[in-house]
Amino acid sequence: MHRRRSLPLPRLATLAGLLAGIALAVPVAATDRVIVVQPGDTLSHIALEVGVPLDQLVAWNAIDDPDRIFPGQQLRVAVEPSPASPPAPVAAPPVPAIPQTHVVRNGENLTFIAQRYGTSIAAIVAANQMANPSYVQAGQRLTIPGGTDVAEAGTADVPAAPTSAAAPVTEAPVVHTVAGGENLTFIANRYGTSISAIVAANGIADPSFLRVAQRLTIPGATAGGGTPAAVPSGMRAAVAARSDVRAIIVDEATAQGVPVAFALAVAWQESGWRTGVISSAGAVGVMQLTPPTADWVAATMLGSKINLLDARSNVHAGVRLLRHYFDRYGGDRWLVLAAYFQGQTGADRHGVYPVTRPYIASVLALEAFFSH
Repeated sequence: MHRRRSLPLPRLATLAGLLAGIALAVPVAATDRVIVVQPGDTLSHIALEVGVPLDQLVAWNAIDDPDRIFPGQQLRVAVEPSPASPPAPVAAPPVPAIPQTHVVRNGENLTFIAQRYGTSIAAIVAANQMANPSYVQAGQRLTIPGGTDVAEAGTADVPAAPTSAAAPVTEAPVVHTVAGGENLTFIANRYGTSISAIVAANGIADPSFLRVAQRLTIPGATAGGGTPAAVPSGMRAAVAARSDVRAIIVDEATAQGVPVAFALAVAWQESGWRTGVISSAGAVGVMQLTPPTADWVAATMLGSKINLLDARSNVHAGVRLLRHYFDRYGGDRWLVLAAYFQGQTGADRHGVYPVTRPYIASVLALEAFFSH
């Protein structure tokens, strides 16, 4: 049930090649970075990779429609100069850090490697000129700029916090219980914090591995669930204009026991909640179902025909398919989305294809937006 599509629908998150040194149409300071959009890239994952709010990335680049970026487009990431500091005592110049080489092992990803060496994903990507930061392979040799292998060096001494006459009153920390399919990227984005902050607060040895029902302390989050990156104004207006379709998705997700924010995210990723779109692969409507997929859902799950051009019928079938995948994969969001994007057979036999990972990152980022 393979269902690849090529329609350029509204998408908020795929991976960007992190390159520098090319002039932008907007003014660029000497300290600014430049990212050149690669085929298939979108904004939200770029924002996650470089560690800035999505709306800030939109503002820096005067983007009118955050749903659409194009290959070759150059994005500015402003790097603020460090504030002036009092003169420091004269000391011997520091010895430049010697780059290390890391050989990738099975199961490792850039999140884990950056955390291990105390550096950033962006620094590793730049040092190795990586076009796809979500894909590394066992045996690959990576240059780690200025990093220290914490696993070999041991735990560094942590300076004591400064004391004061009166200790400030602090709120009780927020605790998040990990659900199936969640990862640190999704959780950090949901609460408006960083992966490294969650790792440090919970003493996580392997940031790429979380257990279902694991309880994580979320530093800096409020009891209300945290503040995710703001939804761009352009998207906010489109969401408001399509509130009738949103209501249908909410009704169907609630009736079929699919997380509402998740269903909203999949539908937005697929079509931007638009009813009349048809992809070059023949996928139709809000949930972008192909006629063969719709016939299979009708025959095996619904027992009635589906009108893909009718918004409610289309959403009913698409959300029922999501329910099927949630049941089949035990609530694992990554496999649910892999099956929806690349087909159930592919997900069963091979798990998540590398080409599917940006799609999954996009949907999970959208789910965080729609959760608030």
